[in-house]
Amino acid sequence: MSDLKLWNTLTRELETFAPLVPGEVRMYSCGPTVYNNPHIGNLRTFLWSDLLRRYLEFRGLRVRQVMNITDVEDKIIRNANAAGKDIDTYTAPFIVSFHESLALLRIRPADSYPRATEFIPQMVDLVNQLTSRGHTYVADGSTYFKVASLPQYGRLSQVEIDRSSEYSRIENDEYEKESARDFVLWKAKKENEPSWQTELGEGRPGWHLECSAMSMQLLGDTFDIHTGAVDLIFPHHENEIAQSEGATGKTFVRYWVHGEHLNIDAQKMSKSLGNIYSLPEIIELGHDPLTLRYALLSVPHRTKLNFTMQSLDDAKSALNRIESFLIRLDELSKSAPHDAKHSDGHADQLIGRFLIDFESAMDDDLNTAGAFGALFSLIRDANIAIDAGRISAGDAEGLKAALMKIDPVLDIFPKRDTVLAAEIEALIEARQAARKSRNFAESDRIRDELLAKGIMLEDTAAGVRWRRK
Repeated sequence: MSDLKLWNTLTRELETFAPLVPGEVRMYSCGPTVYNNPHIGNLRTFLWSDLLRRYLEFRGLRVRQVMNITDVEDKIIRNANAAGKDIDTYTAPFIVSFHESLALLRIRPADSYPRATEFIPQMVDLVNQLTSRGHTYVADGSTYFKVASLPQYGRLSQVEIDRSSEYSRIENDEYEKESARDFVLWKAKKENEPSWQTELGEGRPGWHLECSAMSMQLLGDTFDIHTGAVDLIFPHHENEIAQSEGATGKTFVRYWVHGEHLNIDAQKMSKSLGNIYSLPEIIELGHDPLTLRYALLSVPHRTKLNFTMQSLDDAKSALNRIESFLIRLDELSKSAPHDAKHSDGHADQLIGRFLIDFESAMDDDLNTAGAFGALFSLIRDANIAIDAGRISAGDAEGLKAALMKIDPVLDIFPKRDTVLAAEIEALIEARQAARKSRNFAESDRIRDELLAKGIMLEDTAAGVRWRRK
């Protein structure tokens, strides 16, 4: 196995990954700000973070992944007030929606999901550490981080800094102007805002402070990987580094891994264009979550993804091709000879090349396009070999085993419900019996019943196959 290389935003280089502690990886992933249901752009970011974790585990590493839930910040407070709700009541359904969407997309749960409101004492401690090291000042009751106090500020985002000038302050959690401005750590209490009584005064944390406090509390002062979307590089991640390294004097994160944006029909998602899709909306349009998973994974994380309805149709066709191949291997393993003399070693060559190509692609900064290419090359070449009679039952089992080896990484193979499968097989047998007795009306009725259940039948020389629509 070759070395895994990841593009590190901090160094702007493709670097060989090596964990700080051999055999163990500590990873923090920026999670949702729960003022709305997650859209598919958010889900793409969460999906490739999970893919990275899965591939690290595929390589034999133990991974501890933490993903935060931001449950107090400007937009949440504004929307909760408009709805006449407290922030806990307002955010609760969006937190549920977030976890449901992850489950439907087969995104495995992180090891922990800390909520910002649960870590107020740690945030206060972090501000006190920064104050003791000369990085803060108080204005109008709020505590700010003094950007000029940290010479290395701007390394991640490469934002241009004029160190000869006085920097203006900003209190908003998010800002678009890419200039170094002193940012708020602790906001003084305002009317109609949630607040906590602390030694910093009554108030609430700034958004940037939250992630620094939670990540270091759960993963240590220095950890291996921090993931997120490119729009978080500045100011959020830049400010995380400033807070964390300003407080500890240690390297905060060793590898910063960022994913690109998702566009809809070549346009940026926006409310004004009405092109923001959530997973439930994709399902309402008749698409399976697995289809969306495939479409989102098909483009590597550092490449902008142009999402279209055609891309979902293409993903469905690709998944059908995979399922048909798996069904064909099942049939072959039951019907073909098992003894070694019927195998010429061709399947072993296909398997060997497939695993090498798959791992080489994934080692290249999680090149999922290359990984999918390796998968479909295997399917094409194996189907040719099956047609030529070169694949024995034992070979078929070997091919399935190779696919199951990579399944924990991509997780795009259909999962067949054994109870449902038994029900379907019984209906297929009844249909075959009806056809044999030339009761074509009953045969058609059963086919229509299966179709209503979302099951399509394919009559082949080897018998009847079924798959989901």
